[in-house]
Amino acid sequence: MSLQCTFRDAGTVTVVDFSGKITLGEGSALLRKTIRGLLDEGRMKLLIDLGDVDYIDSAGIGEMVTAYTTVKNRGGELKLLNLTKKVKDLLQITKLYTVFDVHGEEAEAVRSFK
Repeated sequence: MSLQCTFRDAGTVTVVDFSGKITLGEGSALLRKTIRGLLDEGRMKLLIDLGDVDYIDSAGIGEMVTAYTTVKNRGGELKLLNLTKKVKDLLQITKLYTVFDVHGEEAEAVRSFK
């Protein structure tokens, strides 16, 4: 299943719902295009919901790190929501779990933004 994306507003926070696989090619390109497009619209508080993402390859991990860095460099915040066990394990193995601000509940995650 290819990566699909929708986004919605929760107050001043934009919640980006991804579903599918974040892999080299279309998946990582969609992630990059979505994040940059939202930043260009002035949306600086991004909450990425990965609850329906069942696989991320090394290119996808690289793109997530790039997205995080891009958002930070533009003065925004990017946080992750609803990690599946596979994705959580992957972030822990790569030590990226300590880099990203990860949340389990949307309401609590939205409140955590400055």
